[in-house]
Amino acid sequence: MKVSTLVFTGTLLASSLASATTASYQFCSTSGSTSSCKTGGSATVTSTYAQTKYPLVMAHGMGGFTAIGGLSIGQYFYGINSDLTANGAKVFATQVTSFDSSYVRGEQLLSQVKQIMAITGSPKVNLIGHSQGTMDSRYVAAIIPSKIASVTGVGGPNLGSPVADTIKAASTIPVLGPVLKPLITGGIDAFFKLLDMSSGQAYTNSSWNGLNQLTTVGSAAFNAQFPQGMPSTKCGNGADSGNGDGDGDGSSVVKYYSWGGTKNLTNLLDISDPFLALTGLMIPGPNDGLVGQCSSHLGLVIRDNYSQNHLDEVNLVFGLVDVFSASPVTLYRNQANRLKTAGL
Repeated sequence: MKVSTLVFTGTLLASSLASATTASYQFCSTSGSTSSCKTGGSATVTSTYAQTKYPLVMAHGMGGFTAIGGLSIGQYFYGINSDLTANGAKVFATQVTSFDSSYVRGEQLLSQVKQIMAITGSPKVNLIGHSQGTMDSRYVAAIIPSKIASVTGVGGPNLGSPVADTIKAASTIPVLGPVLKPLITGGIDAFFKLLDMSSGQAYTNSSWNGLNQLTTVGSAAFNAQFPQGMPSTKCGNGADSGNGDGDGDGSSVVKYYSWGGTKNLTNLLDISDPFLALTGLMIPGPNDGLVGQCSSHLGLVIRDNYSQNHLDEVNLVFGLVDVFSASPVTLYRNQANRLKTAGL
């Protein structure tokens, strides 16, 4: 190869590296009445495919976190935050208390959303919630509809979960239930406070309040108070926009979307699959191991039967999902593009 050719090739490579943009995604949390965000990681931006008009705010589910130990391999939205960032999105992954009601978690998320808007100067955000994070996001959208462009629910227990019903019923078993309940809930609360701490913020947990939130009775009460985006029939589509627009300028219209999975055992190497197969037996009909197919419906249902279980929906554990099905990372990227195309 001629020297001139080598020089030319080297110049092109250097130019390409110089023009490559590195962007960071943020981790946010709440301490008392104050919320803050810090850099969670970074990625080289390679496209604008996921470059939405408004920032993407990620909301984890029950027992969730941003990143255990602050490590990239310990992220809740495993490989998703970095992929969205690489495709042009502004991403903020939030951390609320692992276990509590969506009224408490929703207030924490609300505080972080306000901080994110202050940081970015954006008048709105797009909320993407997994599991209970869907209900937390619905709460925020109902409280400040003019500041929320969209809510996307992934495996959201919008109708509650029979798994929560079963666990609560077990706590009422004579003699044994009253004895075990404080021991078990106390242990769970203490463990997840440590998990919260490793993720960046130590919260006070209430697994009992969280459990009650996700029972069918608790969810029905929540839906009566915050009906936006919910289907009028059990397994139908909800209105893809809600909250009304009193002045007609479109400022208070929130778009709603959802998707979910219906397979429990998806990867033989995933140690969480047997657990989800067991809990899935408690749920009548197709489910992801914790949430029924119809319970995940909110707004425009993109699809409700992906070959994914509840943890696969956020690419856990360590990306060990069904290799023959749609990649969870791709689904989030496609949703960001959907929001971009909708002008959100």
